[in-house]
Amino acid sequence: MMKKGKLYIVGTPIGNLSDISKRAVATLKSVDYIACEDTRHTLPLLNHLGISKKLFAYHKFNENEIKEKFLALLSDGSSVALVSDAGMPSVCDPGSVIISLCHSEGIEVEVVPSATAVTSALSLAGYDASKFVFLGFLPQKESEKKSLLADYKNLKIPTVIYSAPHDLIANAQALYSVYGDRKAAAVKEITKIHEGVEFTTLADFKVAPPKGEYVLIVDGAVEAENPLNSLGIKEHVLAYMRLGEDKKEAIKKAAKDRGLTKNEVYQLAIDLKDEI
Repeated sequence: MMKKGKLYIVGTPIGNLSDISKRAVATLKSVDYIACEDTRHTLPLLNHLGISKKLFAYHKFNENEIKEKFLALLSDGSSVALVSDAGMPSVCDPGSVIISLCHSEGIEVEVVPSATAVTSALSLAGYDASKFVFLGFLPQKESEKKSLLADYKNLKIPTVIYSAPHDLIANAQALYSVYGDRKAAAVKEITKIHEGVEFTTLADFKVAPPKGEYVLIVDGAVEAENPLNSLGIKEHVLAYMRLGEDKKEAIKKAAKDRGLTKNEVYQLAIDLKDEI
């Protein structure tokens, strides 16, 4: 039985061609075919690297149709490198259909990673990137855009989106209408000559005339201060008791609100009557 080929998921630079890894270059040189999102983007990179390979196109409009070609090539023992225009295939780019199909068909898959704009932007803007929600490109339809954002508005971690320059202002306005005012960072042209980050707010969103691709980072939600915390501790417990809580539960809630132990609150509210 003929040995099946292998699919390589190869990350490419997100801007600066010098960022490609030695392993990615070696992989692109070794494969039989390169499947690229757009030959007009991939050919300059291959020419820069002195690589000449058989190319064929796959993109979001033909990904389902082209999968049979992938299977035929890989089943015949050929090796195929899957690349997108920039960064990692399947991260806001096509590729997931092909990769999932290979896994289900028992075809070996290997990843050759590269930088991604989302993590690079968070680092450049000085955000803690240990937790964030990434929404990719927002839907074009306003109602769908706001519906999507509504699912994430209460998260206390940053929201990160990709944006084309002509959509940047509209996306910021949509975020403001759903999230309210928050601090934001607009990161542009990562790894390119005009790389930069501009700090602004959603309510007063001001950036230089948009040019190039953007990563927009918006601060997470801030938990509103409980108005009961402005009261004294006894009055805080009494407020809960007047709402129908028994003394024990009122003390528990007041302690949680104020970041105190139940015993600390109890000692200060010990003389309160059990019923109000």
